[in-house]
This record gives sequence, structure tokens and C-alpha cells, in this order.
Amino acid sequence: MTAGAAHLLVIDTATTHARIALGGTDGSLQAERSWVAGYRHGEELLARLERLLVDEGVALDALGGIVVGTGPGAFTGLRVGLATAKALAYARVIPIVGIATGEALLVAAGGGALVLLQPAGPSDRVLTRAGEPPRIIAGGEEPELALGESVIAVDLDGRAPVEAVAAGGAAVEGLASALLQAGAARLAAGDPDDLAALVPEYVTLPRGVRAAAAEAGVVIEGARRAAGVSR
Repeated sequence: MTAGAAHLLVIDTATTHARIALGGTDGSLQAERSWVAGYRHGEELLARLERLLVDEGVALDALGGIVVGTGPGAFTGLRVGLATAKALAYARVIPIVGIATGEALLVAAGGGALVLLQPAGPSDRVLTRAGEPPRIIAGGEEPELALGESVIAVDLDGRAPVEAVAAGGAAVEGLASALLQAGAARLAAGDPDDLAALVPEYVTLPRGVRAAAAEAGVVIEGARRAAGVSR
């Protein structure tokens, strides 16, 4: 963690609601923003990050680390979110930590005997259990649950039970805090990620992978320019 820096920046673009936040190095949440991103991550994320920092009166030099959600999630959102977080970390020499969004959602939902379902394209779904790699559930199949397990569902309105969708919505509201606390703990322990090795957990590919890659390149350049602007 950067010496003397008092804030951590959180970025997550794994769900339909992009989420950014500022918090203390102790894991306390200071401010949070979320919005329905659609396919506009590359156009909106950096501008919203700048606005958050300005609104909270936090300079880039005051950032002691960046916490970024790694998914699972769709290609475009995760790629842009990771590219932005990594570019800021590189340009400003800030430590970065990747935290699995699925694991953080389970924590935000209260932990225990829970499994998470998220979309993986128009018919498949991806299932996450704490401590296990995410796996695809093919369309038409239902997850096999252990005794006592219950489901939370994110971004699956109409494709999962109503109570599971409601529980998933509540978990999303607590996602930034869960990511922040997990990232703060790792940074305090001196366990940042290597920039080159930090990759997202994709579950679906976009209409055009090349276009998404180009978009991410634009985001990286924008983040590098923003990283050099003093506040």
C-alpha cells in the first residue's frame, strides 16, 4: 500500500450495474456510485471515476490502492473495467488487487450455504460457490444444490426464482463494501496482484471481440492521460 495514502478506489463492471467507490485503507466505505452501463463502459467509466474523485475532494496521489472486481461477468464490461484499473495502477504506481466479484456477492449476501447464479449469454447461467471456480449451467438445466443451500441470482430477472432475484439485488447493493473490505485486507497484508497476471473471469464473449479490444485500448490511453492530471 502506498505510504501516506488514505483512500482506496473500487471498480466493478461485472454486472449490469457498473459500480465505483472510495473507501479508507481500513475497509470503511466513504462514497459509492452505480449506474446501468449497457455497452457504454468505455465511454462512461473514466468520466465517472473523475467525477467521484472531484466530488469527494480526493486526489489521485491520495490513493493507496485500487480494488477491482474480476467477475465472472460479460466480456466488454470486465475488459474495460480491468483495463482502466490496471492503467491507473501502472501510471500512478499504485498497488492493485483483483477480487472475484462472485465471491464478494456471496459475502454481501451474508455468506453461509449460498450459491450465486449469473447470466452467461441468452440461455446459459454461471454458478459460483465460495472457494470454487465458477462453472457454466447449460440452458434448461437447474443447479444441483447441496442440502441446506439456497440461491441468490444477479441479472436474472425472469430466469430465476423471484426470491433468489430479490436476494441477489440486495447483495449487489453491498458489493462495493464487500470488495473494499476484501481488497483492504489483502493490501494491508502486503498481497497486491501482479499487473501482468491480473485477468478477468469471462463467461460470455461479445458480438465482436476485436471491437471490444480496441475499446479497451482507448480506455487505457484515457486512463493514462487522466492519471497525469493533478487535482
